[in-house]
Amino acid sequence: MAREALAQAKADAVKRGTVPGQKSRRKGAARGARVREPGRGGDPKQFGSAIHELLASRGWEQRAAVGGVFGNWPGIVGAELAEHTRPEHFEDGELTIAADSTTWATQLRLLSSTLVRRLNEELGHGTVRRVKVVGPSSGPRRTGAWRAR
Repeated sequence: MAREALAQAKADAVKRGTVPGQKSRRKGAARGARVREPGRGGDPKQFGSAIHELLASRGWEQRAAVGGVFGNWPGIVGAELAEHTRPEHFEDGELTIAADSTTWATQLRLLSSTLVRRLNEELGHGTVRRVKVVGPSSGPRRTGAWRAR
């Protein structure tokens, strides 16, 4: 059974144009070495440095850092504050944060300067210039007999 498998492997090698013990004669070897595209190939890089280069070349560094803040909100502000607040939007150095009650919105407004400093430690100096806190909206008030006019 082993002899049959060996004979089959040798027959397959002959069909491919290779003979055991000799250099292979692949189709591409006759044409010469393949020319690599510029900027491609070379030695492998570590994953972290490759991602960092990609983000830098595309101008995505700040977006990725802000996304990291959105994903790690409890780690930045603490578990208790993160239960009642969430980052909503970041644009032109202004981070909009939504709070689930007016009490937590007030608390966050009082902590805004500390929060800006903490966020800039994470993202880089001057990334966040202002924190805008948005409380819950109560919606339009309805008119009725018990309302003063």
